Amino acid sequence: MSYTNYETLLCEVREQVAVVTLNRPKVLHALNAVVFDELEAVFAALSVDEAVRVILLTGAGEKAFAAGADLNEVLQTDAGTGETLARRGQGVFRLIETCGKPVIALVNGFALGGGCELALACTLRIASETARLGQPEVKLGLVPGYGGTQRLPRLVGQAGALKMMLTGEMVGAAEALRVGLVDEVVPAAELLNRGWTLARAIVAVAPLAVAGCLEAVRRGADLSLEEGLRVEAEIFGRLCGTEDKREGVGAFLEKRAAGWVGR
Repeated sequence: MSYTNYETLLCEVREQVAVVTLNRPKVLHALNAVVFDELEAVFAALSVDEAVRVILLTGAGEKAFAAGADLNEVLQTDAGTGETLARRGQGVFRLIETCGKPVIALVNGFALGGGCELALACTLRIASETARLGQPEVKLGLVPGYGGTQRLPRLVGQAGALKMMLTGEMVGAAEALRVGLVDEVVPAAELLNRGWTLARAIVAVAPLAVAGCLEAVRRGADLSLEEGLRVEAEIFGRLCGTEDKREGVGAFLEKRAAGWVGR
């Protein structure tokens, strides 16, 4: 597939890894209608591209991952159009969250408001030491509208999430790591390399098993333990009937590298 015809982002695919880069540096990659349209288009395409196993998502340069919603668009909203705007952002971020492939956010610089919510929708988050994350919507008379009120408490706990949302204060990378908002912190110069290292580790294992892990965790998140265990058993059983399971177990017993076929 070709991933070149975008106005607000860049996309490159190599080694079964797609790198999606927000590219509005003059406004710190603020999320406007065009960005949402293009994020939706690229992730819809990547989700069905068999040449892509992992997606890295970042912002161009070191100043920002994404500094939030485009306030010029927010300023024009009323009660009705504001809800529509929120649902639009929620829908795009839900697509990213459920695309069936690991999405790793490489958080360089500011990830505020909608930018923080975009990172929350990703599978994993790696931050540079200079990253600053926050949900400052209360300072604008608003609440997070692209999923922050729902994903942030699930990630860091209700009290920690409310502290961030009610004060609107940013947290640095070290604090974000401490509370579980990000999974790793690395020097800024090593951020992309660390993303690639993690992506290559995921590419090296069975693709159907990776997809199965994502599905089991996603489906089980809102279920009771008993119901979640049934989901796990269902997916385990499904994978037991695949060529990749036979290849993986056989390769382990024969002490050789596995050759995955995705079937």
